[in-house]
Amino acid sequence: MAQIKVNNLTFSYPGSYLDIFKNVSFQIDTDWKLGFIGRNGRGKTTFLNLLMEKYPYQGTINSPLDYEYFPFLIKDSNPKTVDIAADIVGYLQDWQLVCELNKLEVDSEVLNRSFNTLSEGERTKILLASLFLKEHRFLLIDEPTNHLDFKSRQVVADYLTTKKGFILVSHDRHFLDCCVDHILSINKANIEVQKGDFSRWYYNKQLQDNYEIQENKRLQQEIKRLNQAAQRTSKWSYLVEKTKIGSKGDKGYIGHKAAKMMKRSKTIEARVTQTIAEKTALLKDIETQDELKLLPLSYHSPRLVDFNGVTMYYGMKQVGPELTFSINQGDRVAIIGNNGSGKSTLLKLIVETTTVYQGYFRKGSNLIISYVPQSTADLTGNLSDYADTYQINESLFKAILRKLDFTRDHFVNDIKNFSSGQKKKVLIARSLCQQAHLYIWDEPLNYIDVFSRIQIEDLLLSCQATVVFVEHDAAFVDRIATKKIYL
Repeated sequence: MAQIKVNNLTFSYPGSYLDIFKNVSFQIDTDWKLGFIGRNGRGKTTFLNLLMEKYPYQGTINSPLDYEYFPFLIKDSNPKTVDIAADIVGYLQDWQLVCELNKLEVDSEVLNRSFNTLSEGERTKILLASLFLKEHRFLLIDEPTNHLDFKSRQVVADYLTTKKGFILVSHDRHFLDCCVDHILSINKANIEVQKGDFSRWYYNKQLQDNYEIQENKRLQQEIKRLNQAAQRTSKWSYLVEKTKIGSKGDKGYIGHKAAKMMKRSKTIEARVTQTIAEKTALLKDIETQDELKLLPLSYHSPRLVDFNGVTMYYGMKQVGPELTFSINQGDRVAIIGNNGSGKSTLLKLIVETTTVYQGYFRKGSNLIISYVPQSTADLTGNLSDYADTYQINESLFKAILRKLDFTRDHFVNDIKNFSSGQKKKVLIARSLCQQAHLYIWDEPLNYIDVFSRIQIEDLLLSCQATVVFVEHDAAFVDRIATKKIYL
């Protein structure tokens, strides 16, 4: 077993006064399966790039192995899949790739197809198989699940369980629990390592946070008491000084006594000041998830939407099975199905009623809907202009984004330059600003960090909003959904 050692790593982007990492030191074993977690924009991908020496940095990173990064950049997707895999691996025998694809439940016939004809899920699996065929590499896997449905995520998780020697960036808690044995976590400008899966790490984090919150409260009470003592000592010093002045010229008992009292008060004052400084230094900078709020509208009828024997069509082709279900006030409905099963089509039918369908479909009259689309491609401009376009309260909008870990710098930047996770947060924050009878979210958690996911979960469990959503995060679905519709 070999080790990768990081010592006093410090890094900031050129022109920035903020350190992404500051004096970070840790070591990891090259046989470990590490899950890498942290808020959006905290530096997970940046750290992977530093491992590959893409940017100059201070400190040292020593590794006995070379690194390989996923996803691979495919400049030309027209060639056959087998040829693209061979270019990645360098030397490849077909049977090796077929063996890996069997484990990932991919039919080997895709190898003779052009890579650009494959689905996103098939491409991900092909590239992962190619990645693990590269020998003598420590693998850096950056968010492989974004285009995978429930079933494919479990297949990939099972596949990774049989492997070792990688860092996996993922925000899917269930996925992490299935396939990692250590957690790397970014907190502020530091990286910490802990043995175990995500659930164990998060449990320990909650215990530590609760302890530190209570310890902070105790220290703050102690500091308050010391400050009061310091004020009393200062007042006493003032009175002693007056006594000294009043006894000027008196070389007898009063002057001597006043001098002793003055010396004692100064000693006590210095000791109290030092103690306050020591106690203040012990206060922890605890990173917590601020509570989000949502004020949904109440509808005049308990039932909002009805499906009875509904069949949807894309052109002349039927999409998904025949559907019969209802959406009532307070429901949190998860739409579940494989890629291409019609999940987004179903949501658009409810939102726009423009999808071609047969059967009985009824949406309540004057029903106000807040919709979060899957794509963020059209986001542009600054946040103030975005709030104005959608006629939402700008102050509330930005306050929600602050709770989702945006900094004030983001408020003046163009949204098109945000990370994928930050763009998704813009869509979520806009929806949370809208008072609606029904909230429809299409894969709202893509690229969003695990801490923000927990904030959104806690919100939905507390606000009694009616929500219909498509999401492949099993932990989110299991915790939130009151009803599941399978396509």
